[in-house]
Amino acid sequence: MTTIKLRWAEGADKTLPLPAYESTGAAGADLRANLPGGAITLAPGARALISTGLHMAIPQGFEVQVRPRSGLALKNGITVINSPGTIDSDYRGVVGVILGNMGDENFTVTHGMRIAQMVVAPVVQTGFDLVEQMDETTRGAGGFGSTGAA
Repeated sequence: MTTIKLRWAEGADKTLPLPAYESTGAAGADLRANLPGGAITLAPGARALISTGLHMAIPQGFEVQVRPRSGLALKNGITVINSPGTIDSDYRGVVGVILGNMGDENFTVTHGMRIAQMVVAPVVQTGFDLVEQMDETTRGAGGFGSTGAA
């Protein structure tokens, strides 16, 4: 099992739960808004960086992907703008989540609210070679919708 070391940021509310898997089959652990200074209201179309109050030490060879919570997305139109957001293994700053309100009404992010989920994933780095010619495939240069899949 991979372990991610966590440290509270200065000024964070240290009584909030740490990221946690809410079911035995969950792929993502819930992240919470750490807003001891007060709630943040997002108007329709607005976005804001919401602090989790945590620093993470992610092992080399892994990343943390930050993804929307399906319930917030369906019920309120709240999403992670750069989904999936990537937290690299060498980042040590405070983890924040860029939330956006795609809904029709104001949405208030409250202190301690579950705002996103994090998925730990392995990372493979590769080399890059510039070539004069590419190998041929059946699909070729066919792009969006070219496979006939609706």
